[in-house]
Amino acid sequence: MVKSLNIVAIIQARCNSIRLPNKVLKKISKIPMIEIQYKRITKSKKINKTVIATSSHPSNNKLVKYLKSKKIDYFTGSHENVLKRYCDAAKMFSADIIIRLTGDCPLVDPSLLDETIKKFIDKKVDFASNAITPTYPDGLDIEIFNIKTLKQTFKKARLKYDLEHVTPFMNRSKKIKKLEIRSKFDKSYLRWCVDEINDFKVVENIFNYFKPNLYFNRNDIYKLVDKNPRKYQSNSNIKRNEGAKMTKTNKLYKRAKQIIPGGNMLLSKRPELFLPNIWPAYYKKAKNCNIWDLDGTKYTDVSLMGVGSNALGYANAEIDQAVIKAISDSNMSTLNCKEEVYLCEKLLDIHKWADMAKLGRTGGETSAMCVRIARAASGKEKIAFCGYHGWHDWYLSANIKNKNNLQSHLMGGLEANGVPRSLKNTAFPFSYNRFDELENIVKNHDIGTIKMEVSRNFKPKNNFLKKIRTLCDKKNIILIFDECSSGFRQSFGGLHLHKDYNVKPDIAWFGKALGNGYGITAIIGKKKILDYAQSSFMSSTFWTERSGPVAAIKTLEIMERTKSWKILTKKGNEIQKKWKDIANSNNLKLSILGIPALSTFSLNSNNWLKYKTYITQEMLKKKFLASNAFFVSTKHSDKILNRYYDLLNDIFHKINKFEKGIGPSIDEKLDSEVSHSGFQRLN
Repeated sequence: MVKSLNIVAIIQARCNSIRLPNKVLKKISKIPMIEIQYKRITKSKKINKTVIATSSHPSNNKLVKYLKSKKIDYFTGSHENVLKRYCDAAKMFSADIIIRLTGDCPLVDPSLLDETIKKFIDKKVDFASNAITPTYPDGLDIEIFNIKTLKQTFKKARLKYDLEHVTPFMNRSKKIKKLEIRSKFDKSYLRWCVDEINDFKVVENIFNYFKPNLYFNRNDIYKLVDKNPRKYQSNSNIKRNEGAKMTKTNKLYKRAKQIIPGGNMLLSKRPELFLPNIWPAYYKKAKNCNIWDLDGTKYTDVSLMGVGSNALGYANAEIDQAVIKAISDSNMSTLNCKEEVYLCEKLLDIHKWADMAKLGRTGGETSAMCVRIARAASGKEKIAFCGYHGWHDWYLSANIKNKNNLQSHLMGGLEANGVPRSLKNTAFPFSYNRFDELENIVKNHDIGTIKMEVSRNFKPKNNFLKKIRTLCDKKNIILIFDECSSGFRQSFGGLHLHKDYNVKPDIAWFGKALGNGYGITAIIGKKKILDYAQSSFMSSTFWTERSGPVAAIKTLEIMERTKSWKILTKKGNEIQKKWKDIANSNNLKLSILGIPALSTFSLNSNNWLKYKTYITQEMLKKKFLASNAFFVSTKHSDKILNRYYDLLNDIFHKINKFEKGIGPSIDEKLDSEVSHSGFQRLN
């Protein structure tokens, strides 16, 4: 033990790790990792004291409590400024030389610590590290600096990254005398730190092999790994220091994919559909048309606006206040909320053709409810459909016979796994504006229901909708209009009420914009048909909660007062025109689909998917959430739109060069893999 210098090992540790929460307290053979690491370090012959430096954040209280119970020296300091935490801890324990370690490296080797300390003292340097050019396994990283260097760094370092990671400033500074330490043999491909659950399993396997001995060294582990590389390198796909470069948002999404099939709850919100490994998956807050991610970065949403649910913008104050006031008297009880009656009355007042209404909370279930009611009323099982109608068995059954049947209605790759094979030939797709296809289906099958979107990508031609209405009347077929997306955007109510459409169905249903972000859906229809909802069991506890109807009532009030559908249509028409103008000015051919408020575009190129990815990538750099879809809201100001147009014009100008082969190729300019184009299983 060196007595002339006080050598202190400071282990930074915390419990609120995003990728693996509470990892420092995860137990191996009933001992927390942090205690194992502490015990191994105490075997060093040169270190005078080992200290755990954590933050004062409440999430670390359990760690502090444990350290106290074990009488392990600890220090609590700044949560975000880890550099300050080190300075304060070093001062408290009168350190002359500091060894920086992290609490996710329980396999730190005492003999390697001593070797590194000796070189640091012998070479009389200010900073020494074996991680500048990695040659040791990830998890054996050691950084050593003297108190003078630490104080100078604290005084001069200003970058957030430097404050969070302590030593980058030392490594960059030309005024600090450095020593880079390398292994004789490159073992940097081995991963012995613990950032994710697969890391923990590898480290746990190593300790379990040697137990009850905790004090084996790196050479012992090298021999073990050589014997069974598959067992002890199963985490090799994780990149070294990946966490230092990842945002909080992306760390959480990587963690989510380990425990949630597909990583999240809604296909349309998967980051892989936008910008794989870069698109911010989670939000902290949202207001108007702005979104803040978990790292506090503010973005302007010029893409899906809550997948079409927030036509009045995010966190509308009037709607939120109405909901907060209502739920202060309880969102749920044994009795029914009165607002469900008021909402149904309002919807029927808007749609004079309908007699009854029924409420739900989500699109998929409400779409399926409509089909159940229609089948009960018609007495027939077979249904013809056009457009996208959710995830339920009746719809996906169309892909049993041909897995591409739904491709033109939503996207490719939708599997019918888990859908009963007996449903084959019960649902038949037809293309929009192809009345001949529908006629042929009705002629050859005993169709009881036709379910369709009034308009998704195209406007009706040749009296398409009126012909369908006539066909339904003639054949006694129940007509359902799916207005989940289109409702309350181009008219105050369903799109079918618009003067350009003006065809009444037997059943219509609404979602998305109806509650401006709150969970509420509604079915309306003729009494003789909707009465069948009582003869087929359909019931759910949360169809009776209060916030949805309250939000919808207030949303409809605001829409009616502001004539929001006129605003959305005007802005949407402008966006579609600007897209065309920008494409034409850059000699690009553009296709536009959708009603004005729900517009999408695509460039006519074999490289379209790459260009779509590039558009998202470049827009994101300018703090815009963008893709090839723009679901406009009333909160998209002219200032926002003009900035969006300017950015898109710059991007289209570059795409024009890619198309002409001028300069770097599109492949050279992409920072991620190409965005997914359809449903894909995620690992």
